[in-house]
Amino acid sequence: MTTAWIAGASGLVGSSLLTQLLDDPGFTAVVSLGRRPLPVTHPKLTQRTVDFASLDVSGLPAPDVAFCTLGTTIAKAGSAEAFRAVDHHAVMAFAKAAFDAGARRFEVVTAHGVDARSMVLYNRVKAEVEADLRTVGFTSLAIARPSLLLGDRAESRPGERVAVVASRLLGGLLKPFEARPIEAAVVARALVAIAHDPPSGAAVYSSGRLQTLGGG
Repeated sequence: MTTAWIAGASGLVGSSLLTQLLDDPGFTAVVSLGRRPLPVTHPKLTQRTVDFASLDVSGLPAPDVAFCTLGTTIAKAGSAEAFRAVDHHAVMAFAKAAFDAGARRFEVVTAHGVDARSMVLYNRVKAEVEADLRTVGFTSLAIARPSLLLGDRAESRPGERVAVVASRLLGGLLKPFEARPIEAAVVARALVAIAHDPPSGAAVYSSGRLQTLGGG
């Protein structure tokens, strides 16, 4: 009997992950924490609308494993500070709340290209949150680093759409490379597979490894 918590279930990877967790008989209860309710109902699903800046998880069933797919872009967030509030502060608030509630396994989606010394703020913040998650105390920490995500997003990202179209046209040529795009559903399947066979300690899963685990 496994209870899972998930933060970020409204996003591209998170929505697919939520569906897979609800369909997986290995998970008997799923708790979704988000800033707004999801149009999803299921006997196994509990939803909690939260403010990650003052996260309240009281009364929720204790998690065995927690999944974090929270993330935004600087353009969507509106500023570097607002971006960091989501991609670092909210992730850490969720991780600490899950740990305090009993979770000893944690899975997080960051990104290919993570680099603490990068000139790109996005890559630096992802590196920072990975480092900080390692200090929380989880006995199993899975860090997923997918490349460009493919799938139907709710919001418009014009630049990303161009890259997605190009990647689909050049898919065969890109396949040998670690940076090739990956379907969000493949990442979600990989996260579930990792949950069924969790690593000991902290482990990083490259985009290519996620492709293999998720059957991409």
